[in-house]
Amino acid sequence: MDIVVKNLTKKYGNQRAVDDISFEVRTGEVLGFLGPNGAGKTTTMKAITSFLRPDAGSILVGEYSAITQADEVKRVIGYLPEHNSLYTDMPVIDYLKFVAELQGIDKSRIPDRILEMVDVCGLEGEKHKKIGELSKGYQQRVGLAQALIHDPEVLILDEPTTGLDPNQIVEIRELIKKIGREKTVILSSHILAEVEATCDRIMIINKGKIVADGTDEELKKHAQGKEIIRVSVEGVDRNEFIPVVQELQTVDSVDPVDSEEDNSNSFEITSHLDMSSRKAIFQQCVEKGWILTEMTLIVTKLEDVFHDLTMN
Repeated sequence: MDIVVKNLTKKYGNQRAVDDISFEVRTGEVLGFLGPNGAGKTTTMKAITSFLRPDAGSILVGEYSAITQADEVKRVIGYLPEHNSLYTDMPVIDYLKFVAELQGIDKSRIPDRILEMVDVCGLEGEKHKKIGELSKGYQQRVGLAQALIHDPEVLILDEPTTGLDPNQIVEIRELIKKIGREKTVILSSHILAEVEATCDRIMIINKGKIVADGTDEELKKHAQGKEIIRVSVEGVDRNEFIPVVQELQTVDSVDPVDSEEDNSNSFEITSHLDMSSRKAIFQQCVEKGWILTEMTLIVTKLEDVFHDLTMN
């Protein structure tokens, strides 16, 4: 079930929490929402789930409008909010039964759905405990189970791995990726590695505006622009090497960027846009009889992309 957001705007007083954004999410796609605190991620997700009404724009979840057909939208969406509100005095089994009934699941199917969610979310050893007795990580699993129990076509997850230990995070990531093959998934996170490992596509939002949208590799490539290579050689000192690098400018348009402070034979070299200098550098080393000890392509990290796009 596709999600189509057009010109979405939400204001709180004079502040635009979401400022005229548009995007689409296709069935079978896991979209990662990145952004600093207050960027508009949670507001957007709440608007998609019909939890709040935007001031302008439209949101279609499949054929349903999140603004005028809220009941229909809520039936096809599973939602795990950032602050997972649970009935802590209820045992896990009873809570999932309660949620299943609220979602209108046929009573004959409820026991099987509960057992499936207990298995999928790793709650077997905790299913008879009261929710308040569980660790934060297991409470998060209960929240995920309630979001999935009615087998929704769309899953909205706001910080889904909050409070989980590293092993649990890996398990939930794999679960989300598995779900994402058949459903439409939007998740937000402050953990960049989580988004890289889980999502097919990444959207960065800052001050209510979408500032980047693409795959992990597309965002990195766009941010990097030019090839940057770290080169280390033996058999030549820095004074001899700089003129040689300058000579390479006539071949592949490279410029020495900087030298490593702890090693005068190590340099960073930048190629011009859409050009590569690696072959020319290698050939030059062979001709001069130098020992090439390092030629490493410096790859832009998602952290760098995020920092550049959200710090202004």
